[in-house]
Amino acid sequence: MQYERSDRFDLTPWAPFLLRMIIGYGFAIHGLAKLSRGPDVFAGVLQSIGVPAPHFMAWVTIITELFGGLAVGLGAFVTLASVPLAVILLVAIFTVHLPYGFSSIKLIAVTPAGAQFGPPGYECNLLYIAGLVALVLGGPGPLAIDGLRRHKKQNKPALTVGAVSGKNSVSA
Repeated sequence: MQYERSDRFDLTPWAPFLLRMIIGYGFAIHGLAKLSRGPDVFAGVLQSIGVPAPHFMAWVTIITELFGGLAVGLGAFVTLASVPLAVILLVAIFTVHLPYGFSSIKLIAVTPAGAQFGPPGYECNLLYIAGLVALVLGGPGPLAIDGLRRHKKQNKPALTVGAVSGKNSVSA
């Protein structure tokens, strides 16, 4: 017997919404963490790995993560916001995570104080990139500002010649 999915309970359109929520929150909370520790602390990390203009790049990263995360979460300018967010992820992969391999969880030991983990690999960064690509290719889903903007644009009345004078209109 083949399972038939009822259209009444189809939750497929909500998948992008869930992606937007977790990706947007993830970026915004990482930006907020960098900001709360102080941009100078993050600039020090960037300087130690050889990033040029570390103070400037610290601020660029923090602002991109905060506002890019907020934009993705709200579904606003998702394609535009995804590009700099993906760049941040790629830079992190190649400057920090690559030497530690794929896995983001490296259990080193379990002590009476709890589990101890080693440095994370690039797995989470790739998951974020895959999520951003899915949102760009598949759309932001329901409750997205991009969808509202698109809907308004499609329902905009056509500019017509002669509409003011009351004569027969010709679409421009």
